[in-house]
Amino acid sequence: MYIILVYDVSEKRVFKVLKIARKYITWIQNSVLEGEISKGNYEKFKVEIRKTIKPEEDSILFYIIRDLKYTSKENIGIIKNTDEKFF
Repeated sequence: MYIILVYDVSEKRVFKVLKIARKYITWIQNSVLEGEISKGNYEKFKVEIRKTIKPEEDSILFYIIRDLKYTSKENIGIIKNTDEKFF
């Protein structure tokens, strides 16, 4: 499966969340990562994130894309990470 992660967390936890996320998927731009991930790793990923954030203060969004052939992405402006896999 393919996921897009968007996060809005307290400054105190931003680096921790980013560090965890980069173990599983690719950084794209500020507070956005994406990548292919197995169901098992996705579950591990969520456990690590839940242990790190404060749900009453932070927000994590996972967009789950089951089939990339029906998706596309368009960029306007600079591309912050050129290691893109999403088409």
